[in-house]
Amino acid sequence: MIAALVALNIATWFTYRFDKAQSRVDGQRVPEKRLLALAASGGWPAAKHAQHHFRHKTRKQPFARQLNLIVLGWLTGLWVLLSLALLGGP
Repeated sequence: MIAALVALNIATWFTYRFDKAQSRVDGQRVPEKRLLALAASGGWPAAKHAQHHFRHKTRKQPFARQLNLIVLGWLTGLWVLLSLALLGGP
């Protein structure tokens, strides 16, 4: 499972990098739905890193807001799972 998440994050980072490069040369872009789907499926750490590193879609709304909501959802879910594990829950 960890290897799959690492691979997904690598693919996500390179997809954001590719999309940024395409934006600079007016090339064919990666659809925003695909970028957000990669983040939502577990590639959110790489998506946020690439967004910051490449200054990619930082001012574009609602994309930036949607990406932030995905990150918030993942962090909330991880917090709940960690809390349950520490409390000896189900």
